[in-house]
Amino acid sequence: MSGNRSQLGGAASVAPPFYLPQADECELFALAHAKTLPLLLKGPTGCGKTRFVRHMAARLGRKLYTVACHDDLSAADLIGRFLLKGGETVWVDGPLTRAVREGAICYLDEVVEARKDVTVVLHPLTDDRRILPIDRTGEELEAEPGFMLVASYNPGYQNILKTLKPSTRQRFLAIEFDFPRADQEVAVVARESGLAEDRVRPLVRLAGKLRALKGQDLEEGVSTRLIVYAASLIMAGLPIERAIRTTMIEPLTDDEDVKRGLADLVAAVFG
Repeated sequence: MSGNRSQLGGAASVAPPFYLPQADECELFALAHAKTLPLLLKGPTGCGKTRFVRHMAARLGRKLYTVACHDDLSAADLIGRFLLKGGETVWVDGPLTRAVREGAICYLDEVVEARKDVTVVLHPLTDDRRILPIDRTGEELEAEPGFMLVASYNPGYQNILKTLKPSTRQRFLAIEFDFPRADQEVAVVARESGLAEDRVRPLVRLAGKLRALKGQDLEEGVSTRLIVYAASLIMAGLPIERAIRTTMIEPLTDDEDVKRGLADLVAAVFG
């Protein structure tokens, strides 16, 4: 489907992917699902929001449709459209419509990146009606039991042109995410990469120092995902300095002066 970057989750029998809770977010998600309430996840890039949703979908035994939102994503990409197949025009459901019909979870990752007509479509699904009008077919679908709408965004990275309107935000429960505590992050990175915890700790310490530069020399701090990448490369035998440059310096900035400053910080931590 043109402009649609959706991914289908696995079957209900798939074991939940590893996720280390930071607080009571798993209980809140399960309660929101049980009460058929939409949920908004707020937090920085790479802090584990998508992994959390995958974990909870598998834990609850629900199929998951994930849509990576982008500037060209329209309401039609979510709902569906008529397509030519074998000389005939047939209606093809989009991921949101499939989730509504099947009682699945639909996850809109970075929802503020989508076009404005997307949020209008979500409104009747995020109140007590739980319906999805499909103008092109004349249908008005009632969400099947088990359907849940989950959306996420990074509030620290949005400008005034890309924010959720209060009328949309107040239709969702919201959970704020952040990077894990240092001890939790060490455990997560070690498990994901296979690198020993004593070798992971300096990477997490470095990440903390880099995150402190957010809003100064850097637009964004180092994500947990990037630390896992660094640890995985080190585990594979790449020299530490090269692994860090590839995963925790180059992805963060193109400014040569800033990169030199970050390299000095790496030397101070690992020297």
